[in-house]
Amino acid sequence: MARTVRVDEGEFKFAQNISVGPHFVRADEPVDAGGMDVGPDPHELLLAALGACTSITLRMYAERKRWPLDDVHIELAYVSGDVASNGTGGARDGIEMNISLAGDLSLDQRSRLLQIANKCPVHRTLTSAIPIRSSLAQPALLENSMAKALT
Repeated sequence: MARTVRVDEGEFKFAQNISVGPHFVRADEPVDAGGMDVGPDPHELLLAALGACTSITLRMYAERKRWPLDDVHIELAYVSGDVASNGTGGARDGIEMNISLAGDLSLDQRSRLLQIANKCPVHRTLTSAIPIRSSLAQPALLENSMAKALT
């Protein structure tokens, strides 16, 4: 069962406190954007999610196939539309992901792992038309939630 992610404003201007079950992470904007840089910015967290999911997916697949995958290293960058292009001449934001695979893998195994990397659940989510339904919490519910958090 998926756990709920909770985000609350932190002690600094743009800092955000993120909790998922017993786990805690901070997000913020860099100093040049008005933040204090006390955590990754939201795009960096998105890249981290994609990189982690890709690496886990590759590891699971290689273990299931009993392939000699020794290590996975992934570097990701969010590229703004003024740098990226969608192939039609129009500017569009994008993600660049460079995957390094260590191990005595054949060319066919490496090619298959690249195909599998592009099928990880987060990759599929990011490339799909997923609806996001936003709503405002009722003030009483919000106050009750905040009161519980303080106790």
